[in-house]
Order: sequence, then structure tokens, then C-alpha cells
Amino acid sequence: MPIVHIQLLEGRPEEKIKEVIRQVTETVSVVLGSPKENVRVIVSEIPKSHWGIAGIPVSDKQSK
Repeated sequence: MPIVHIQLLEGRPEEKIKEVIRQVTETVSVVLGSPKENVRVIVSEIPKSHWGIAGIPVSDKQSK
């Protein structure tokens, strides 16, 4: 059973998350020849205060 874990910054619309899940499932199913029913997609949204780039939280970079 393929499991795909996607980590994203918080804030995307629910429709976009659903579309990512749908398209990733489709792609994994086709490429690996695995039934869609066996594909698992986990989307974790990370708070911007918990995601750092160059030593600075994204929440701080966006407020500048």
C-alpha cells in the first residue's frame, strides 16, 4: 500500500488540498500500477511560525 506524505505551509483553500490528494492518488496509481483504493495520501499543514527558511520563521519573513 503506497503512502504519500505531503507537508505544506498552512493557508491553502480546502479545494486545493482535495485536488492535490486526487491528483497524487491518480499519479501514484498509474505509475505504480496500484489500485486507487490502496493509495494513501496524508497532507500535513505546518504553521508558518514552525517553518523556517534561512533561520527565520516564514511568519516573520512575511510580515516584513
